[in-house]
Amino acid sequence: MPFTVIYDANVLYPFHLRDILIRVAQAGLVHARWTDKILDEWFDNLTEQRPELTERLKRTRTLMSESIRDVLVQNYENLIDGLKLPHDKDRHVLAAAIKAGAQIIVTFNTKHFPPEVIDPNGIQEMEAQDPDTFLFNVIDLNPKAVAQVIRDIEADLHSRPGIPYVLDALAKAGLARSVEAIKAHL
Repeated sequence: MPFTVIYDANVLYPFHLRDILIRVAQAGLVHARWTDKILDEWFDNLTEQRPELTERLKRTRTLMSESIRDVLVQNYENLIDGLKLPHDKDRHVLAAAIKAGAQIIVTFNTKHFPPEVIDPNGIQEMEAQDPDTFLFNVIDLNPKAVAQVIRDIEADLHSRPGIPYVLDALAKAGLARSVEAIKAHL
C-alpha cells in the first residue's frame, strides 16, 4: 500500500512539476490527495497570471481529478478551526492531510507546516517536504518506476524533445536534486 500525500496548491502550479507529481501517483508510488479548495487556489492563482488559459485549465482540473483514484479529500472542514499554523490560510491543507491520514504534505512552503505543530508527538506521523525532497525520496524507494514515469512524460510530448529536455524542465521546476538522482536510472 503506497503512502498518502497531500499536494499543496503551490506544487501544482508549475506544469512540469504537476505532471510528474500526478504521474508518480498514477504509477501507484504514492496515494496523492487534494481538496477542491486546493484546486481552487491552484486554478485561481494560475488563471490570474494567465487568463488566456482559463478554459484549458478548467479541462485540466477535471482531468486531474479523474486521473487519480480517490484523490479528493472531503469532510475535513470541521478540523480547520482547531488548527494553529504560522499562516492561517494553510490550515485547510493540514486539515485535509489529517482527514486523509497523509504522511507527507508536499509544499514549497515547508516553514508554514512546522514539525512541532503537524507532528507534536515527534513520532513522524506526518511531515512537510518540498517537492524535490519528496521526489528524491520516491526515487530512493523505486528508481526504476520513477525512471519509467520520466520516459512516459517524454513519450507524451508532441515534439519528442528527448529525456534531457524533460530533465532540464524538471530541474527548472525545482527538482534539481531529484534529477541528479534519477539520471543513473534512465
